[in-house]
Amino acid sequence: MPAPSPSDPHSSGEAVTASAPDSAATARTDQPRMGLVFRSLEAVERVGNLLPHPFWLFWILALILGAVSAILAGAGVGVTLPGTDETVTVKSLFSTEGAVMAVDSAMENFAGFAPLPVVVSVILGVAVAERSGVLDALLRLTIVRLPRRWVTFAVAFTAMVSHVMFDASFIVLLPLAALAFKAVGRSPVLGIVVAYASISAGYNASPLVTPSDAILSSLTTAAAQIVDADYVVTPLANYFWAIASSVVLAITVTLIVELVLAKRPGLDADIDPATVTEDARLELTAVERKGLVAASATLLALTLVIVAVLAPANSPFRGEGGGIVDSVILANIAVVIGFAFMLIGIVHGRITGTIPNLRAVPDAMAGGLGTLAPVLVLFFAISQFLAYFKWTGIGSVIAVGGAEVLRGSGMPPLVILLAIIVLVSGLNLIVTSGSAMWSILAPVLVPMLMYIDIPPETTQLVFRIADSCTNAITPMSGYFVLALGMMQRYRKDAGIGTFMSFTIPLAFAMLTVWIALFIVWYLLGLPIGPGIGIR
Repeated sequence: MPAPSPSDPHSSGEAVTASAPDSAATARTDQPRMGLVFRSLEAVERVGNLLPHPFWLFWILALILGAVSAILAGAGVGVTLPGTDETVTVKSLFSTEGAVMAVDSAMENFAGFAPLPVVVSVILGVAVAERSGVLDALLRLTIVRLPRRWVTFAVAFTAMVSHVMFDASFIVLLPLAALAFKAVGRSPVLGIVVAYASISAGYNASPLVTPSDAILSSLTTAAAQIVDADYVVTPLANYFWAIASSVVLAITVTLIVELVLAKRPGLDADIDPATVTEDARLELTAVERKGLVAASATLLALTLVIVAVLAPANSPFRGEGGGIVDSVILANIAVVIGFAFMLIGIVHGRITGTIPNLRAVPDAMAGGLGTLAPVLVLFFAISQFLAYFKWTGIGSVIAVGGAEVLRGSGMPPLVILLAIIVLVSGLNLIVTSGSAMWSILAPVLVPMLMYIDIPPETTQLVFRIADSCTNAITPMSGYFVLALGMMQRYRKDAGIGTFMSFTIPLAFAMLTVWIALFIVWYLLGLPIGPGIGIR
């Protein structure tokens, strides 16, 4: 699931539907042809629309937390933490002590919110790379002049790579995918579907470390430290798994598209012949190619420098006992990622002229932070709620109690993890912000599963599966409306039902294959990240 968008998804939806047929009216036209699944999803959309903005949702949750904590505190509910003699008793948020804590710690809660410095560090670098055009050029390079038989896989895998651009990947890749399919004589509608499903349903799979990795790992670390104050989950915690997933999911998309969706009768029948000119281009100019070569060489040089400083066994950059996994580099990987993006952006921009001088770099960073403003607003509410949740002690009570129930049930850990995937996948249809949902679930799931010996990295991994696939079928996402609007450029009568009829097979195929891959990975006990086992 995409993290909160740097742009307002509702304004994006209005912009799309203003230039295209009214999607609601079109959906009514499609209604007689829609089956039970589509009608169920429309019900989900109606229910989801009743939910408040995530900012207010967290304050409402804080009020509910206060009421529950008052009841439990009055009843004297508490637990003894496993392996210790420490007893945690629930404290009431609706007490004088709770009110003082809420006021006194507000600034500290926000300033100390783990994802805040991580996401800012990454976005500062990504903003420079985006302003320079190196990310856009890289995406176009991967899908230009493709043979007809490779275009689907190339667009699908490029979508996995594009996750490094955060939610901007939707805006950049969807029109490029339409052009790529059109260039080889295939339906641009199919290109949009492939790009959208691959970005949204495969959101947490990428061969590169993404901003989402940084945000989720920070939230997982905070949750794990409820049990172990020294536990750290890095953005590389699921890296091996994410690389393999990006390839497997791209292949899955390719097979479903080529064997099923591409054979739909009349796929191109309603394509508007007036759409002959486009506002995007695929071909790279000579100077863009030169910039990409220089940027690639720069990235390679930076990688070699990192390897060189970590190579000596007594390197000061290594962690305690000479470990690489807990080295300074990996512990602060968000800073390294941000610096790498900034560096390749500067190199590419100086060559292409998009960054004429170093004075333009701070301006690019400032622009990136400007688009991050809605996320920072949401982070303020999340940070307060999480601080309240931790202070009341309810998280420890739920985690210990839940762990005892799970241990007593005799359910194998794999079955527990699969059940979490199913439950969160359903919740994902309504709560479309991945960081918001993990902020709520992590403080409960991570400690609870740690008490039954399931590592936080594995819990985060199953959340990432569940948080991705159903993204492609929920109209609650602003990018669903964006993609529908792009489809309507080529097929004027396309509605919500039309779009879902393409994305539903892809979403459920990807979820099925991803779960199967997880089961195989778990049973084989393969590492999911550098030095990190799945169990």
